[in-house]
Amino acid sequence: MTAVLYLLVVLIWGTTWIAIHYQIGPVAVELSILYRFALATVVMFAILLVTRRFERLRGRDHLVCLGQGLALFSGNFLLIYHASAWVPSGLVAVAFSTGSIWTAVFSWVALGQKLSPRVIAGGLVGLAGLWLLFGIDPARLDLDMLYGLGLALAGTMGFAFGNVFAVIHRRRGLTPWTTTAWGMLYGTLILVAVVLVEGLPWRFDPAPAYVGALLYLAIPGSVVAFLAYLTLVGRIGADRAAYSTVLFPLVALNASALFEGYVWTAAAVAGVALVLLGNLLVFARLPGRRNGGAAPAIKAGA
Repeated sequence: MTAVLYLLVVLIWGTTWIAIHYQIGPVAVELSILYRFALATVVMFAILLVTRRFERLRGRDHLVCLGQGLALFSGNFLLIYHASAWVPSGLVAVAFSTGSIWTAVFSWVALGQKLSPRVIAGGLVGLAGLWLLFGIDPARLDLDMLYGLGLALAGTMGFAFGNVFAVIHRRRGLTPWTTTAWGMLYGTLILVAVVLVEGLPWRFDPAPAYVGALLYLAIPGSVVAFLAYLTLVGRIGADRAAYSTVLFPLVALNASALFEGYVWTAAAVAGVALVLLGNLLVFARLPGRRNGGAAPAIKAGA
């Protein structure tokens, strides 16, 4: 099941980049993200009602859900989307792929979890592979690109800190179903506030490409992938689950090769080899350890 969840996350989030491409247009980025999570929130609460998976949350749990809504379901997306206006998508993908490293560091600082040298080493090796994969030359970074890179890194840190909130929920014995629904609701409300403060005009694009992309991003890209990912955090730990961010660009590039004519190069192949090597470093089992030192898994029906 862990392998299935991991593969599901990588495949879905690795293909959302194509859907996001069709969201860029006459509708403001803030509104597109708002529509995505508003729809995802409705679907999540509908699932909870039908399956009767609602769990009772205390006030402190709602505060954690609020933090998760800011970190995972609003703030990080706003930063990542706006970063794409300043730097190439490849650089944004590389920045986002540092998520496993930031998650390990934040889990160590905020939760006292042991900082695994293998996860850090694997993340750095995977990151080096992505630099090769996208052919990024650090000497060509100008001030605008550095600004965009800063936005992308800030968004990635938000994602990483969202993983910390997920671990807090897990330690309190809560499953991802109810907490994800409330987190998405709070994230949607934060996005509404952002739209109102910025005074953005309320627009919607009825074009089939925009609507289709919205449905894909809201349901598989948000409901299915986030549930799978947050369940994965409970099974293998936040730092190892976050390594999936290194594999997203590989799926995205293969999709690009299939639909957009991307051509593989020798440097790109070498980059893929490093990414896979990083994956082995992160997930190779050490003698006498099980489940990578993660806490016992929480059953979905608990």
